[in-house]
Amino acid sequence: MPRIGLCQLTAAEDPETNLKPIREGVAAAAADGARIVVFPEAAMARFGIPLGPVAQPLDGPWASTVASIADEHGVVVVAGMFTPSPDGRVSNTLLVTGAGQHFGYDKIHLYDAFGFAESDTVVPGTAPATFEVDGVTFGLATCYDIRFPELFRKLADDGADIVLVPTSWGAGEGKREQWEVLVRARALDSGCWVLGCGQADPATTSTPVNPKAPTGIGYSTVSDGFGRVHTQLGPGPELVVVELDPAVSGKARAATGVLANRRL
Repeated sequence: MPRIGLCQLTAAEDPETNLKPIREGVAAAAADGARIVVFPEAAMARFGIPLGPVAQPLDGPWASTVASIADEHGVVVVAGMFTPSPDGRVSNTLLVTGAGQHFGYDKIHLYDAFGFAESDTVVPGTAPATFEVDGVTFGLATCYDIRFPELFRKLADDGADIVLVPTSWGAGEGKREQWEVLVRARALDSGCWVLGCGQADPATTSTPVNPKAPTGIGYSTVSDGFGRVHTQLGPGPELVVVELDPAVSGKARAATGVLANRRL
């Protein structure tokens, strides 16, 4: 059964600065037996700053350093970063690196909601993504993607039993409640384990951020395919390693029939 580390943190504005908590988080999670270590969306640099100047390609120095950290500890690292786009915007990319893998998933659904327009500076991705570690298939989604059940069903159709959802959730009235409901709902929709790994609430560490940007609320949450919360963190920086049974996903789908009984 895979052991997965979730590293809830508050990213700084400088990509180089953020390599330190990634290095520390990977080391700590690997020491606790993690095979995969997940960091939030925008782990490279937090929202609320110009993204173009910090964006780097997947073979650039930031992603290459994360790859070396993953290889040093024999794990797969999933971390949010920004990569350049030909149209002058950036892609909101999940870097997946380690164990012979090095690729990116570009966030499909952009956060043009609650008064924020991610599409002003970010180009949407077009293709869902999965990867395999030790015979288990993992799906990928990013933050606002979690509002779209069809993506999670597609990942389940593509063989995923566990979906990793790095996030930098926007704060506001009712937003924590929405986050918790959505993690559980997407798990129920797809029969997958859903692991939401969020940016910590910057207020817990007195970190000044752009108040108009989605910079995190914490409360990383793990739900199984029955909608049961397995693990939930608090608002501040924290690391947890969870051990999950992928077979629970098959049991959930058999019980609920959410994939087999679809009519649309």
